[in-house]
Amino acid sequence: MLVFLESFKLSFCGRNHNVTCIQSERQALLRFKQHLKDPSNRLSSWTKNGDCCRWGGIICSNVSGHVIELHLGSSRGTRKLGGKLNPALLDLNHLTYLDLSDNDFRQTEIPTWFWNMSSNLSYFNISRNQFQGNIPDLLTMTQPSVLIDLSCNNFTGSLPLLSSNVTAIDFSFNSLSGSMSHFLCHKLNEPMKLEILNLGHNLLSGKIPECWKKWSRLVGIKLCDNNFRGKIPGSMGALTLLQSLHVRNNSVVGEIPSSLRHCGELVTVDFGYNQLSGDIPGWMGERLPKLIILSLHSNKFTGTLPEELCALSYLQILDLSHNNLVSEIPSCINNLSAMNSGNNSDDKIFYRTSKGSFFEDILVVMKGRVVNYDTTLKLVKTMDLSDNNLSGEIPEEVTSLAGLQSLNFSHNHLVGRIPYNIGAMTSLECFDLSTNNLSGEIPLTISDLSFLSHLNLSYNKFTGKIPTGTQLQSLNADSFYGTKLFGPPLSESSTDVRIGTGSGVPKNREDQHQVDWFFLTVELGFLSGFFGTVFLLMLCKSGRLVHFQYVDETGHSLGRIIRKYIVK
Repeated sequence: MLVFLESFKLSFCGRNHNVTCIQSERQALLRFKQHLKDPSNRLSSWTKNGDCCRWGGIICSNVSGHVIELHLGSSRGTRKLGGKLNPALLDLNHLTYLDLSDNDFRQTEIPTWFWNMSSNLSYFNISRNQFQGNIPDLLTMTQPSVLIDLSCNNFTGSLPLLSSNVTAIDFSFNSLSGSMSHFLCHKLNEPMKLEILNLGHNLLSGKIPECWKKWSRLVGIKLCDNNFRGKIPGSMGALTLLQSLHVRNNSVVGEIPSSLRHCGELVTVDFGYNQLSGDIPGWMGERLPKLIILSLHSNKFTGTLPEELCALSYLQILDLSHNNLVSEIPSCINNLSAMNSGNNSDDKIFYRTSKGSFFEDILVVMKGRVVNYDTTLKLVKTMDLSDNNLSGEIPEEVTSLAGLQSLNFSHNHLVGRIPYNIGAMTSLECFDLSTNNLSGEIPLTISDLSFLSHLNLSYNKFTGKIPTGTQLQSLNADSFYGTKLFGPPLSESSTDVRIGTGSGVPKNREDQHQVDWFFLTVELGFLSGFFGTVFLLMLCKSGRLVHFQYVDETGHSLGRIIRKYIVK
């Protein structure tokens, strides 16, 4: 969800010392209060004989004394307001700012009078409530620049038409459905002021329309977690101010349109969990120099890992996992200079608009789990190339990426040894090389990774003793199964054969919030039990026939399992 940092001064306890309240507006506010539930007594200053310009949550004009802003959003640690919306708000004719966010109105349907009143607002925020019903067309917004946040409610129906004065909208986390064509393509010759468009986490469907040229001021677009299909529109290339583009978790197909090379301000490209195909275009490394986040995981991309991506000196999150890339890992990987250094002092990635700024967020696989990062996103540095068909050796140059916190090359066909200087990657917390053809001993320098808490070297051809170090001996023995390694945390006997399903991002969307591990242990006792059963069955012909038919079918199934997870 896009989190807005409003340019307005937000002060729940704001005071207006130079003016006094207009009596009719005070009475309107008292009537509005009567229908509210206030379990924490937040509105205790709203008294019959008080000056409403001194009440908590009220800001009056210093010139006229009219109530112009109403700040009733709940903050952390306070109990939520509830009850009913009273039409007394209609008497606040000069109100331009309304914040009722993060309250609990018990699945209230917004009355028509409330939507009509909103046409005078420049800031309209009723997010994180339980409001329901349809959103009417918002074509009569009279203010020259309007921000509307209706996110995290239960709104249904189709997308509304918008006034050209709307600058930012957040309709995410609702149940809006249908096509977005009527919304996007209405009055094609009328330029729009919209800078932020967040429609994520709804039930929208159909193709993403080719009507983007009229929306030339867009800075951020979130269409993720819907049911869109078809191709990414080429007309998006006209959005030369665009900095953030999320189309994650839909069913879009085809190649990344070459027109996006004109969107040189892009900082985030998030196309994960789709059915995109073709090559990853090399021009992304040449024409999108400001990229910090590039997430193309769980698609059908083929071809090589383009060396041009090494030119992305600001790149902090690179996720190309779960595709069909066939190449070696380029040695120029050390040119990703943002991954070379420690954390930046800024912990947020945000974009400035005429209404303030908004935070970026992204899903990242970290330590085997999918985590959503937003306010601390600038501190995250990860690289995930897992579950492809990459071959060759791990380039020594990767060890220069000392700022990386997570590195995942698992489920490929990599050979050779772990780079000796792996201990130089001092920020590494998660390191996964499982299910490759790597060999040799584990470098002693791996013990220098003092932050390492998730390591998986399983199902490779490693030999020798596991290096001694507090971090390594505290890890699960699972991290070393399917190798010829010995020493703690493995038991003295390393002859167990174990079959695992691997790690990384799950293929199914319903599994995307957790990555599970399953192990099948083949004990030596199985052999003695098996031959004992065979001996007994030799005494009974009918039982022998039934049993061997079952064993034959089971053997084929087990063979398929072993080939799937051991022979890659």
